Amino acid sequence: MRLEPIPNPSALRRVGLPAGALALTVLIASLLALLAGANPFATLGLILKGAAGSRFALLETLNRATPLIFTGLAVAVAFRAKLWNIGAEAQLYAGAVVTVLLGTGALPLPSVFLVPVIAAAAMLAGALVLLGPVLLKTRAGVDEVVTTLLFNFIMLLAVSWLLEGPLKDPMGMGWPKSPALEKAARLPRIVEGLRLHWGFGLAILSAIAVRVIQTRTTLGYEMRAVGLNAEAARFAGIPVGRVMVKTALLSGGLAALAGFSEVAGLKGNLTLDLSPGFGYTGIIVAMLALLNPLGVVVSALFVAGVFVGADSMSRAAGVPTYIADILLATALLTMVLALRLTTARIRWR
Repeated sequence: MRLEPIPNPSALRRVGLPAGALALTVLIASLLALLAGANPFATLGLILKGAAGSRFALLETLNRATPLIFTGLAVAVAFRAKLWNIGAEAQLYAGAVVTVLLGTGALPLPSVFLVPVIAAAAMLAGALVLLGPVLLKTRAGVDEVVTTLLFNFIMLLAVSWLLEGPLKDPMGMGWPKSPALEKAARLPRIVEGLRLHWGFGLAILSAIAVRVIQTRTTLGYEMRAVGLNAEAARFAGIPVGRVMVKTALLSGGLAALAGFSEVAGLKGNLTLDLSPGFGYTGIIVAMLALLNPLGVVVSALFVAGVFVGADSMSRAAGVPTYIADILLATALLTMVLALRLTTARIRWR
C-alpha cells in the first residue's frame, strides 16, 4: 500500500471526506451511548441542548471556549513554523502567576491602565517560558517536544510550591490558593450576573491579529517558509533561528493570555486546578482548525460545546462524561485521516 498524491482534488473530495469524518464521529459516539444503555439520538440531542439550548448554556460554552482559543492560537502559530510547542500548559500557568503577582496590589493603577499592563506582563512571562526550549533547539539541537512537555510538570510543581508558600492566601483557611485579585485588576463581565467576561472578546481580537500577522506581514511569510522547508528558507536568506525565536515569543504570549483571562476574568485567584488541561486541548483545537487562526475560534467553540453539553447530558441521561473525550479524540483522528486522503489516494500493490 502506498499514497499517491492528487494534484487537483475535486470539490466533492475536499468537502465529502471531512463531512464523512464528522459523520463517522457521530456514529461512533452514538454506538458508545447505546453501549452505555442510553438512546443515541436522545444523547446527542442532550449534548446540543446542553451546549446551546438556552442563553445560559450558550454563554457557558463561550466562556469555556475562551482559554481554548488562546491555547489553540498558541499551538497553531508554533506548529505553522514547525515549532512543536507542547508546553502551552506551562505558559498558561506562567501568565496566571504574573496576573496574581501584579493584580493583588503590587501596581496602584486604575483599571483602564492596570488590566492592559497585567496582560502584557503575562504575555512576557509566557514568552520567556517558551524561549528557553527554543534556544536549546536552535543552539544545541535539543528536541523541543521533550523540553516543552517537561516544562509543564516543572511549572505545575513551581505553582504548587508558590501556593503553599509565598502566594498562599493567609485568609484561605489553609487551602492552597492565592489572594483574590483587586477589583481594578479584574476583567468586567460581558453579561452582568453571568460568568462570560471580556476575555472572550480579547480572544476573538487575538485570532484576528494572528490572522493578519500570518497573511499580511513579513514575519508571517517567514514563518510559513520556515515551516514548509527550513533549509530552503535558510538558503533564500531567511534567518531561521531568529524566526523561530519570534514565533516562540508570540506563541508563548498567546498561551499565557489563557491564564490571564482565567484568573482576571473568571476565577479571581490562582489555584493548582486552574486549568483542566487547556494547554493540551489546545493542540486538538489547532489541529481541527488546520492551524487557521479564524478556524481556531470555530474549533474551540465546537470543543467547548462538546464538553459543556456532555456535562449536561451526563446529569440528564446518566451517561459518563468520558464520552466527550472519546468524541473529540475520534473527531481529531478521523479528520486528520480525511484531510490526508483529500490530497492523496491509496494505491494497493
